[in-house]
Amino acid sequence: MGLLKGLLGARKLLLVILVPLLLLPLPMLHPSSEASCAYVLIVTAVYWVSEAVPLGAAALVPAFLYPFFGVLRSSEVAGEYFKNTTLLLVGVICVAAAVEKWNLHKRIALRMVLMAGAKPGMLLLCFMCCTMLLSMWLSNTSTTAMVMPIVEAVLQELVSAEEEQLVAGNSSAEEAEPINLDVNNSQPPLELIFVNEDTSNADFNSLMQNKNRNGVPTVTNSAETANLPGRKQHPSQEKPPVLTPSSRNQELKRKYKSQHDQMICKCLSLSISYAATIGGLTTIIGTSTSLIFLEHFNNQYPAAEVVNFGTWFLFSFPISLIMLVVSWFWMHWLFLGCNFKETCSLSKKKKTKREELSEKRIQEEYEKLGAITYPEMVTGFFFVLMTVLWFTREPGFVPGWDSFFEKKGYRTDATVSVFLGFLLFLIPAKKPCFGKKRDGEDRGPSLGMESIITWKDFQKTMPWEIVILVGGGYALASGSKTSGLSTWIGQQMLSLSSLPPWAVTLLACILVSIVTEFVSNPATITIFLPIVCSLSETLQINPLYTLIPVTMCISFAVMLPVGNPPNAIVFSYGHCQIKDMVKAGLGVNVIGLVTVMVAINTWGISLFDLNTFPAWAKVSNITDQA
Repeated sequence: MGLLKGLLGARKLLLVILVPLLLLPLPMLHPSSEASCAYVLIVTAVYWVSEAVPLGAAALVPAFLYPFFGVLRSSEVAGEYFKNTTLLLVGVICVAAAVEKWNLHKRIALRMVLMAGAKPGMLLLCFMCCTMLLSMWLSNTSTTAMVMPIVEAVLQELVSAEEEQLVAGNSSAEEAEPINLDVNNSQPPLELIFVNEDTSNADFNSLMQNKNRNGVPTVTNSAETANLPGRKQHPSQEKPPVLTPSSRNQELKRKYKSQHDQMICKCLSLSISYAATIGGLTTIIGTSTSLIFLEHFNNQYPAAEVVNFGTWFLFSFPISLIMLVVSWFWMHWLFLGCNFKETCSLSKKKKTKREELSEKRIQEEYEKLGAITYPEMVTGFFFVLMTVLWFTREPGFVPGWDSFFEKKGYRTDATVSVFLGFLLFLIPAKKPCFGKKRDGEDRGPSLGMESIITWKDFQKTMPWEIVILVGGGYALASGSKTSGLSTWIGQQMLSLSSLPPWAVTLLACILVSIVTEFVSNPATITIFLPIVCSLSETLQINPLYTLIPVTMCISFAVMLPVGNPPNAIVFSYGHCQIKDMVKAGLGVNVIGLVTVMVAINTWGISLFDLNTFPAWAKVSNITDQA
């Protein structure tokens, strides 16, 4: 028994050692570039799926195995680990760090909630819109971690108001079987948890096991939580600080006073995770999966100048809007019923005591932020400027600002983001004062010398492990192309040529939607992109017709707490159970799959000219065969 426990404890180490040894006969018995490349790819894929080593560390495997087996030179592999997309990410993270540092995202979120009021249906729609908007520019994890404390404060107000009504003897209060939740009834400050997108699931397990995280203890058993089925998220290199209310050590009992209260808590909590996922689809920099797709596509098809920030946004924004509206209807119907007239009314005369108290609480939190500050204005200006410059660089329907330069094609979206990110290190955080200082003005030099962001702010936000992971994916793709493995894989898929293109794309989307529930999104897309490219070229299908839907469907890991970090954050608040996530997530998954398939077969065809097999794909295919 002790030996078995020891083996289980060392299973990751055994996997790291045994997998390369057991697969070693492949390149030994078949001494060819294709077999050697397949060996490296399988070893790396097993490490990624099992997470026997951190994903970033596993991504370094091609860096030493490719030169060892003679697939690529060491200098060639090294060049794959830092691409144009890396610079794009660096610039975006600079702006995101400024947004988070100066609480601009919190101001936007609270303002949008104030506009919606406290009716459950409108509150649900407003929180989903707010989360989607923020997730377009920040990581899904950071957005969820920022919005959830605000949602929890609102939910506490709703329940507290109900309790007050019951104490006052309101006979109209709904009676239901109480469900115990150990929650602090005091009003905690709306503090934020900033977590990088590559935060480990182990960190989230500890989050769920802590009885008073953010003042909201969970009802899950810690042993059960530690053994949740599914995948683990890759660990981050450094645990970000977690801010919790000072009163989180006090344990007070709270009960849902009605089934309706419980349903509202479930609905609002789950909708935040889903809205963050939907928002991440909207922009090319919204998630790591779309960034990995962009760089892989540009690397595989350098002559194709069809995918940029503008074209991606034009295609995905309608998808996000449709998904948001339909998902809102789905969540409302599932948890709140079909009484839209009552839950979505904007009439002030119909507001209950609990709704008035909730609005008052949100107003108080917004007023605590005070007037908008100079750093917030600068950050907001840079945020808007970066978006405008991305859109107007190469709009497609009119000449962009890039056409003003004599040499074309030298400037990309990364040029804009890095330039603006660089300026944020130079602009002072204190508004410059020309002339005589006013009386009573703080003369302290500390803020005046500080810039909008510092290098520490950038380091705290920059997901370096994702950078290495993306580089490992590029290295694998480059080795597959050079060795001829991608061509061989494509030839094995000729049996699918009898299927229509839409059926091939649908099958690929369903496959990745299932796999991504158990394997991390970056690992899933890194494994599947070369395969899908080879499949498209072999079947003479426009690669974008399969690549774009597959990339989007990989983000639909919404059915399990371990599916992605936003799911784990929401689950840690204790309002929903796994069966709730599976039931609601399955509907969102189907909504996303149907919406993406409709989009790629309607406006996607005209936007990307998907009815023809493009010349840039033919050139790549000829190069691979040569």
